[in-house]
Amino acid sequence: MSERARLYTAILQDHLQRHRQMALISGPRQVGKTTTCRSLGEAYFNWDNSDDRRRLLRGPAALAEALQLDRLRAQPPVAILDELHKYSKWKTLLKGFFDTHGDRVRLLVTGSSRLDVFRRGGDSLMGRYLLYRMHPWSVGECLRTGLPAREIQPPGEVPAADWDALWEHGGFPEPFLRRDTRFTRRWRSLRQEQLSREDLRDVAHITDLGTMETLMQLLAEHSAQQLVYSNLAQEIQVSVDTAKRWIDLLGRMHYGFIVRPWFKNVAKALRKEPKWFLRDWSGLADDGARAETFVACHLLKAVEGWTDLGLGDFELRYLRDKQKREVDFLVVRDRQPWFLVEVKLTDANLSPSLAYFQAQTKVLHAFQVVMNLPYEPADCFAVRQPVVVPARTFLSQLL
Repeated sequence: MSERARLYTAILQDHLQRHRQMALISGPRQVGKTTTCRSLGEAYFNWDNSDDRRRLLRGPAALAEALQLDRLRAQPPVAILDELHKYSKWKTLLKGFFDTHGDRVRLLVTGSSRLDVFRRGGDSLMGRYLLYRMHPWSVGECLRTGLPAREIQPPGEVPAADWDALWEHGGFPEPFLRRDTRFTRRWRSLRQEQLSREDLRDVAHITDLGTMETLMQLLAEHSAQQLVYSNLAQEIQVSVDTAKRWIDLLGRMHYGFIVRPWFKNVAKALRKEPKWFLRDWSGLADDGARAETFVACHLLKAVEGWTDLGLGDFELRYLRDKQKREVDFLVVRDRQPWFLVEVKLTDANLSPSLAYFQAQTKVLHAFQVVMNLPYEPADCFAVRQPVVVPARTFLSQLL
């Protein structure tokens, strides 16, 4: 499996040069956090390594000694602390170490998807870190791995081999780079098992793992569909509140994510019924659901990446009204609707919902993104009226 540069290497290099705060890197299991960070740091400490664990348990002074922070250096050393959230007092350790030694060292703190779960509860580290959310490979990352200066990039033609690998194997680094169908199937199965067995048992303290695994299977079949919590709750024989709590937990552990409806300045818009998407589209049997999930994951990577880079405050939403007019996605910038995206596999007949919702929301752009159209070397963000765009062109202009 050949190594390829990642976008996040440039993002974290920029962080290390410009900021004194710790970088907290969160994201799904096996998305490449440790590999990327290890390429940037001189010192690596992993909580799962017993020698490292003993050193970390001895506190900030022992960590400073291990890093030889009393030596004169032209540049502060870069230290990586991996899987640290497994230590019950990890926030206290980081806070004490950063407050005492933060000027003499740069810290990259990584973890599995669980880091994000723990980060949300009582944030004693506020002001001491900047968060970066790492995502799988995308069309944009296949084309560019430098630090983006702005949100939208010029279009570029992704190599056919990369496009096919993304569609078939997904964007997680190992299956994407290996491009072996049998390996991808085994990798996907193992990742699901680790998430359902290890993460849910160890972190979320879910005791009814069998029922939770059934819910995960149901959610895998519901990718790109609206979630009706009462139906799911009935199917797995739990209360609606429990179903909601479990789905929220699976979202925070990066199994999938929810896209909520946008209802401001839209007449008779739906306010409930979120849509659900898996983080890994490669296992979806239905091509329509796979196409919509593929684009959803690219859009989520873009809005979270732009937000983490300080380019603005971005959200991913969708639109649907009581007349059942719908557009798959709405990207919101600084609380203002920015552009609409409707996803189709092959249909190049423009959806009338795009023009309707563009008039309602006053968005600048309205795209019908078609998966099977060939690449077109034109900037779709130069067009203001609703327009049919090849997915290869549109996605190439994102992160």
